[in-house]
Amino acid sequence: MNVYDTRKMADVLAGLGYEPVETPEGADMMILNTCHIREKATDKVFSELGRLREHKIAKEKAGGKMIMAVAGCVAQAEGDFILKRAPDVDLVFGPGSYHELPEMILKAGGERVVNTDFPVEDKFDALPGQHKSQGPAAFLSVQEGCDKFCTFCVVPYTRGAEYSRPVQAVLDEAKMMVDGGTKEITLLGQNVNAYHGENDKGQTTSLGALIALLADINGLERIRYTTSHPKDMDEELIDAHGSIHKLMPYLHLPVQAGSDKVLKAMNRKHTAESYLDIISALRKVRPDIAMSSDFIVGFPGESEEDFEATMEVVRKVEYQSAYSFKYSARPGTPAANMAGLVREDIKAERLERLQKLINEQQLAFNRKTVGLTLPVLFERKGKNDGQLQARTPYNQSINVPANERLLGEIVGVKVTEAFGNSLAGEVVTEEMTLKSA
Repeated sequence: MNVYDTRKMADVLAGLGYEPVETPEGADMMILNTCHIREKATDKVFSELGRLREHKIAKEKAGGKMIMAVAGCVAQAEGDFILKRAPDVDLVFGPGSYHELPEMILKAGGERVVNTDFPVEDKFDALPGQHKSQGPAAFLSVQEGCDKFCTFCVVPYTRGAEYSRPVQAVLDEAKMMVDGGTKEITLLGQNVNAYHGENDKGQTTSLGALIALLADINGLERIRYTTSHPKDMDEELIDAHGSIHKLMPYLHLPVQAGSDKVLKAMNRKHTAESYLDIISALRKVRPDIAMSSDFIVGFPGESEEDFEATMEVVRKVEYQSAYSFKYSARPGTPAANMAGLVREDIKAERLERLQKLINEQQLAFNRKTVGLTLPVLFERKGKNDGQLQARTPYNQSINVPANERLLGEIVGVKVTEAFGNSLAGEVVTEEMTLKSA
């Protein structure tokens, strides 16, 4: 979401004559776009501001002027505190106000500005459309905010209530992206499968129906979406995984824990059994679907038995990948005041066990693809000369010796090696096919 938002800010600023530069030296403006999900996010922001401050000082010593800004969810949550603690910051604004950047920059010329109000108007309507290529694979925000209020999460407070963009606005932006060379679009939302945008007849459209409409766009070859909530995985969306071939066989569906007691304390609104039922339904319509998830270890009140229930969910699902973290209290959330805190050493030991199991599953999944020929999308140059980096339908990163002319193309690649976090492969050519025959 922050990658998408950053590009949108660049589009807004282009109208004022700004353009992105690779390094902060000599820049006229620096924007630190922040995320508030993880522990100590605010401290990391101040550490980074201290590093960037030197560039502002150098610019001013040379007789110039540099605007220093903090954007995103830390800005939304800590706006006034940032201005108080970081005197070199000129501008602080939350994720709902990116479209107001021109006005804020004008004000920042004579005063320090904080804008953390949730706007009355739709920011997406006020933001400019894509004006240049976003690359072979790109993000498209269709939904923002969350109404679930999980007890550990700051998103409802920093991103606001759930909002879905109108169907036509999504389709128009997707078409512009495809016209610019994009072949894969990942639909974004804090709770993307709660999408309920209106069509031109005023009717509510689900995410499954939106994906079907996007699949009709000529030139759009691949569709993904993230991040989802189990409560909003409806039958229509599950069926889409079996019927829409452009929808990739990969889904990130966070469960957070495998204990119903812990899930209730988290206010997740689903059980371990209902989550596993969703996985079963998905695999019924798309047997090869790869699953990913999020896990929080050491939530207040979590016992060893509760943790073992999480391990059992992992064993049953067999994930392609997962993100796992030790619980950290986020100020202002209900969980921050809960009793039954788990000791740090216990959290660390449990996280180590969980990650060991997930890493084993990830390697096993990758090894299953060795010998297969998969259509991969070449997205960027690899780390080594003569190598390109691509992504498989299962969202695996694969490194392939290939000519740069294949960038942006979907090509058949035979998987030759599997590692923990990536694959290696070779382009399947007509000559190679004849030789193997």
